[in-house]
Amino acid sequence: MIAPKSMKTTIRPMGNSRGIIIAKTLLAQLGFEGEIEMTVERGTLVLRKPAQPARDGWAESAQRVAVAGDDALVMPEFANEGDAALAW
Repeated sequence: MIAPKSMKTTIRPMGNSRGIIIAKTLLAQLGFEGEIEMTVERGTLVLRKPAQPARDGWAESAQRVAVAGDDALVMPEFANEGDAALAW
């Protein structure tokens, strides 16, 4: 079921705050689950899915590449002249 383009809801008391009930169909249409980001833009309340953290999923992807044996160096390591003489 597709939610209507516009609907009214009531602002209700919820403890010391106020809140609204968002229809299940509208949440499903937007793909909202768990947490959302909420901002005010030019006097309008805007709800968005949280931005995916940078590098989210990289560790799992790297592990899949390693398991597949596809993690060989693409370029050779570059040694600097005299590196062998350096003490770390």
